[in-house]
Amino acid sequence: MEKKILDFYKQTSLYTDLGFYKDFCKNLTDDIDELCVLQRMQIIHPVAFNNIDIRKQEKCFWGNMTKVPITRLNYEDDLFPTAISMISELLRKDSNYHKARKAEDKIHITCRGEAILLAAILKAKGYSARVRSGFAPYIKQDGIAYDHWITEYFNEEKERWVLVDADEHCPDHEMGFDLNDIPRNKFIFGAEAYLGMRNNQYKTEEIYYASDPATLGLKASLRGLFYDFHSLMNDEIIFLHLPRYIQDKKLELTQEEYKELDKLAKLLLNPEDNFDELLEIWNNEPKFRMMSGALNV
Repeated sequence: MEKKILDFYKQTSLYTDLGFYKDFCKNLTDDIDELCVLQRMQIIHPVAFNNIDIRKQEKCFWGNMTKVPITRLNYEDDLFPTAISMISELLRKDSNYHKARKAEDKIHITCRGEAILLAAILKAKGYSARVRSGFAPYIKQDGIAYDHWITEYFNEEKERWVLVDADEHCPDHEMGFDLNDIPRNKFIFGAEAYLGMRNNQYKTEEIYYASDPATLGLKASLRGLFYDFHSLMNDEIIFLHLPRYIQDKKLELTQEEYKELDKLAKLLLNPEDNFDELLEIWNNEPKFRMMSGALNV
């Protein structure tokens, strides 16, 4: 692996920089599995609140759910979009970053936040790390690949990139593979989903993005494509962001525009070999970086 690539992914972004919390995170456990489990115990995934029975439980994976105020039964990704904001809020509520954190002192973020937080901690420890966005058929195992964000870091001992899913480190989730070293054929990266839809490899209903309303098929894959491209450029944009020219067209593009994205997606299939070309596009194609969404109307 080229040093310039490894150095690039040791850099932090607006989303992965930990500021004054860098040393705190650097001193957390070095064991990847323990680190993921520890992180998972700081967080409640908001999807849990869709099940009223979970909200009534006094003893469950997340702790005593009856202690969580009804006003907090929401997604908090908008409140804590960066690693530093997540760590700051967690330590504000409980200065001990431990597995015994009370349910009412946890933050409510999705897989994107989990992936960013883990990448930030690994960067603080000196790893080359990055967030990846795509689709995970293993989440529900019902034939549908749901949108998902995970973390990837370079393991110098194994001399390769390793995929890790902190979000799925739950005691009742048996995947049949190691969540600390996910086989690459178990995760569909954004570019793979996009090209798969373009080549009729997947059916529309098989690629699912949980937006409101839900986005399926080629439109869903466009989200995964750009979220992963931005993440690979150390710019882990929020769910509401998409290139303005795509959002304005409601994800309905011309054939010429699709062909342009075909080229980008093919480069993203191998980001190491195509690193210089991807950087060239990043630095010279502003329409891929001019975001719409949230206040960027």
